[in-house]
Amino acid sequence: MTATAALVVRTKPRLSFWEIWNMSFGFLGIQIGFALQNANVSRIFETLGAKVEDIPILWIAAPVTGLLVQPIVGYLSDRTWNRLGRRRPYFLVGAILASLALVFMPNSPTLWVAAGMLWIMDASINISMEPFRAFVGDNLPSEQRTTGFAMQSFLIGIGAVLASILPWLLTTQFGVSNEAPEHMIPDSVRLSFYFGAIVFFLAVLWTVVRSKEYSPDDLAAFAENQARERAVPERRTAEEFARNGGRQIRLGWILLAVGVLLSAWLIHGAVYQVVILSAGVAMVGLLLVVSGTLQRGGRYDNGFVTILNDFQDMPRTMTQLAWVQFFSWFALFAMWIYTTPAVTSAVYRTTDTTSALYNEGANWVGVGFGTYNGVAAIVAFAIPLLARRTSRKAAHAICLVCGALGLLSILALDDPRYLLGSMVGVGIAWASILAMPYAILTGSLPPSKMGYYMGVFNFFIVIPQIVAAALLGFLVGRFFDGQAIYALAIGGGSLLLAAALTLRVDDKDDAEAGTWHPGFPSSA
Repeated sequence: MTATAALVVRTKPRLSFWEIWNMSFGFLGIQIGFALQNANVSRIFETLGAKVEDIPILWIAAPVTGLLVQPIVGYLSDRTWNRLGRRRPYFLVGAILASLALVFMPNSPTLWVAAGMLWIMDASINISMEPFRAFVGDNLPSEQRTTGFAMQSFLIGIGAVLASILPWLLTTQFGVSNEAPEHMIPDSVRLSFYFGAIVFFLAVLWTVVRSKEYSPDDLAAFAENQARERAVPERRTAEEFARNGGRQIRLGWILLAVGVLLSAWLIHGAVYQVVILSAGVAMVGLLLVVSGTLQRGGRYDNGFVTILNDFQDMPRTMTQLAWVQFFSWFALFAMWIYTTPAVTSAVYRTTDTTSALYNEGANWVGVGFGTYNGVAAIVAFAIPLLARRTSRKAAHAICLVCGALGLLSILALDDPRYLLGSMVGVGIAWASILAMPYAILTGSLPPSKMGYYMGVFNFFIVIPQIVAAALLGFLVGRFFDGQAIYALAIGGGSLLLAAALTLRVDDKDDAEAGTWHPGFPSSA
């Protein structure tokens, strides 16, 4: 007789430090893959002949891939159970595909091949990454989730720093060539990608081999899981499906019309980021029309309708956190896009991209980015302490305010050395953004849909990046005379808004949240 059939109620066991380390270690490899991609793909595109103004459209693969892949992988992993477990099969498949893509990417013979490889590489990394968030929610009790996500933040920080400096390290310390003939990728970049492929696969394999998963019966027997499952809305009746389908059809036609008309109006102005955003709105509308039509026709027992209806029924806490994530990631994208032009023009007083002074400033921004990732790796272990003394949402709000002050302080810089101080504030926010929203979110999600909702939560990371790409250039050009420094001010204001919204979040596990336990049990 299964645990579920016997109605056994159990408490989810606490895990030791090393058990949490093992289940999180794969994120080190995943972040190395992402960081190599983020730092070098634009360089690869330019080397293969891409014009600077065309690079953003080539990069659109990354957010679009995340939108498509993560909820699908999450939905499938919720319904998987085999010898490898529930989430681990996806870790392993994604790692194999991503490692192959990392090897092939710097050997792309043409620009169109490199652009296609970015789609494949980003999709593969997403296959591995998405289930890792749900993995923490599956395996850790409420009081250890903050620690689990903080461990991921630490490993993300370490991976980002290592991958960011790898080409420079190979060139300066090991004499690897940083130059190559026209339309050829330098050896320093190629070897960095090879190294990243090996570490990616081995780190994920470590998690697959050294961690365990609970069976569906075990998960159903845990008391906290039962409580969260009881909060799931009951299944709709046929009449309710029909009414819901009618609502989706009406909303879908509105979104489809708005998206198509806006795209047609803007496409002549070549505002391609906004055109892509409008096309995305039209696509959402089309999906709603299809889902609504299926429901009204009585065909609601399929994955497509389930995915859209679960999105519609997402928990209140997730809806509140979605806005926090939106404004947090809008600010981060503003920083990633505009810190280099802001610092070189406002602090180094040059806009000549061929000058030695500009390249000195750009290199220093790279050091600043390495600083905030390093700070995040260290601060990750302090966040649970802060959450224990306050609450998870208060700790996150404090960290976001630190990030806002860091971005806003760049406006007052007159010495580039002080940029590192600004990046300390950003690093504190970054550590919390990678951990705290997920720690809060998992307490409100039904375990049977954990993977899917974690995938949907990625929407509120990807969409603000697309919005930022579409709007920031317009705002800076129209209202700030092209001065990039004010994009960072907008980012600082966005983080302050995210901090305020955090305080309104309903944290289901607030009473037990954020506890750091120095005395980990020796075993589960």
